[in-house]
Amino acid sequence: MTQGLFLGVDVGSVSTNIVLADSDGNVIEKLYLRTNGRPIKAIINGMTAIKSVLGENARIIGTGTTGSGRRLADAIIGADVVKNEITAHAAAACHVVPNVRTIIEIGGQDSKLILMNGGVVCDFSMNTVCAAGTGSFLDRQASRLEIPIEELGGYALRSKSPVRIAGRCAVFAESDMISKQQAGHSNEDIIAGLCDALVRNYMATLAKGKELCPPILFQGGVAANVGIRTAFEKALNKKIVIPQHYDVMGAYGAALLARDEITVSCRPTAFNGFEALKREFSSESLSCDGCANMCEVVRITADGKCIAHWGDRCGKWGAAVQERETGKKEALRQ
Repeated sequence: MTQGLFLGVDVGSVSTNIVLADSDGNVIEKLYLRTNGRPIKAIINGMTAIKSVLGENARIIGTGTTGSGRRLADAIIGADVVKNEITAHAAAACHVVPNVRTIIEIGGQDSKLILMNGGVVCDFSMNTVCAAGTGSFLDRQASRLEIPIEELGGYALRSKSPVRIAGRCAVFAESDMISKQQAGHSNEDIIAGLCDALVRNYMATLAKGKELCPPILFQGGVAANVGIRTAFEKALNKKIVIPQHYDVMGAYGAALLARDEITVSCRPTAFNGFEALKREFSSESLSCDGCANMCEVVRITADGKCIAHWGDRCGKWGAAVQERETGKKEALRQ
């Protein structure tokens, strides 16, 4: 019997994540790739890898995209739902813990706080300005200390006397760490101090004035850092839950949203199929001088043919491409 699967793709600035889920919401396969500044290549490589693990009796019957590159992923693979990260992470969290109240999400380049009530997002905040506390910042510090990123949290737990690090700014935090090293403090105490500082930064910028009620889920790649998790539990005096698929919850949520869309609409999927990956995709930007907005428009082409535009405020460029080559849907899903 042919098994229908739902595909979720989360394209971020640091990582591109892909999840395959069945009709019950079980994760059948997941994939984490570095975007490396080349999202088109990351999407195609990820989809090619997913194709190789699918059995002969499996087929994609629903697709969803999310992340900063969600529209790009939509143009390449053909998505049934295109949702922002807040919606996708909330959908995944609610599936894992239906009564979840607080979602802490820290990824490669940004951090988010999502407050839930009755399965509905009631408030959220994002920090996309400062890198302090993000995965890329922790990667850089681990590399500078010559410590594998996977072991960073373990160092924090072995600390006897954490130092105080200035965590309000990534530049100041790194400078403070170097100063503490030169003063002779151990790596364990410095890393523990860093974890505490980054949690203080999160609480001061995203959670200020908000009540973080349990159950509290910690999602995103940084959730793997046991030092950060422990620092959050100490700051909140509450237990933090790390979901099984914490590292790909955005993609997981996109797959679940695609499942819900297809189930309700009872229509065929807009998925372009794996054969579409053989096309030559490219992107370019152009400035529209049609009005005072001077929008920077992104154009996506496949084999030299324009398949999508976005970035315009008036919809002029998006309306210029009426449908994909497959004829299944509009080129730009709002």
